[in-house]
Amino acid sequence: MRKNFVKIFLVAGLSFATLGTFTSCSSNDDSNNNGGGKAPVEVADTNLGGTNGISLKKGQSLHLTADKSWKLSGPLLVGDGATLTIDAGTTITASGGTSSYLAVAQGGKIFINGTAQKPVIFTASEKKAWGGIVVCGKASINTGASSTSEVGNLPYGGTNDADNSGVIKYVQIKHAGARFTSEKEFNGLSLFGVGNGTVIEGVSVIDGADDGIEFFGGTVNVSKVVSINNEDDAIDWTDGWRGTLTDAYARRDLNNIGNRGIEADNNKNNNDASPRSNPTLRNITLVGHAGTQDEKEGTNLFRVGTYATLDNVVVSGWAVGFTFKDKATTDYFSKGKHITNVKFENVATKVKGIEESAISENEAATGAGAGTQLPDWAKGWSGYNQ
Repeated sequence: MRKNFVKIFLVAGLSFATLGTFTSCSSNDDSNNNGGGKAPVEVADTNLGGTNGISLKKGQSLHLTADKSWKLSGPLLVGDGATLTIDAGTTITASGGTSSYLAVAQGGKIFINGTAQKPVIFTASEKKAWGGIVVCGKASINTGASSTSEVGNLPYGGTNDADNSGVIKYVQIKHAGARFTSEKEFNGLSLFGVGNGTVIEGVSVIDGADDGIEFFGGTVNVSKVVSINNEDDAIDWTDGWRGTLTDAYARRDLNNIGNRGIEADNNKNNNDASPRSNPTLRNITLVGHAGTQDEKEGTNLFRVGTYATLDNVVVSGWAVGFTFKDKATTDYFSKGKHITNVKFENVATKVKGIEESAISENEAATGAGAGTQLPDWAKGWSGYNQ
């Protein structure tokens, strides 16, 4: 759910302190997945952020290694021309509520080099203890040639759909979603106008207070996503996202935890705004707890002009499997062939808003790989034990 999310990054008036201690960080700074060639920066201790925050400037790089226990207690900004590298097996423990988050500005690069054997872990002592991760790119959006986070002045969007913000591989994001009000929280991972030159593979968002992962326009392709017990939507997109999502497992283990599995929008002010949201999703499992919930919580919702293609989907435990609203969206999906090979389990009503026949069913569909169960590719590194 979009809410007022973008307002919370880089709160107005916040002063970022540029790190002043320049030392050698690691002998492998020239590898492909780090900030080789930039002036290395090392913090005096393992506390990242703090009251004034950390802002990496053009030409600077920061390298977090797995042999230290890192703390994130304030904002960490990777600015234009700067690089942040995080080694496999590194753990960052966050605190500080809405003041604690990681943001990558346009032109900044992040390299989270986790592996399935040694994921990078962002965690906290309790839910809502910190914000989350945001990446801003230069790919096209449909709310204007570019846009800006409403308070922090972080620009995103542009004309470079192949924009590259770095590499994010095998990362756990736990207990994110620090909340300002009931209508304004952080997502676990937010991708603002991120281009398809960016590599994102292996993202697990668990016990967040808002969406698991949200796409604000852009063309980024993402694979191997786990979204568990996040209090808003598991997967959300808006403003013209046209990338791919391959292999995703979303689940709500507890009643009243989470809203929708998918919330899919184009542009609420102009449903036909271009570029139109039109992602491709393959191998998706969406597990909910329907109860007496309505379309606000117990469904997967497509509306305000979004298009999409979905194939090999398992939908289980929702009051309504798929809900379609608004003419541009319903006209598109009514034609059929856009949602194929779907297996419904324990779903009271399969489809609302279009004819059920527009959805192609297949009892042999496996979704993320193991039906409603956690697939093999997500075991271990995701931090979720079913």
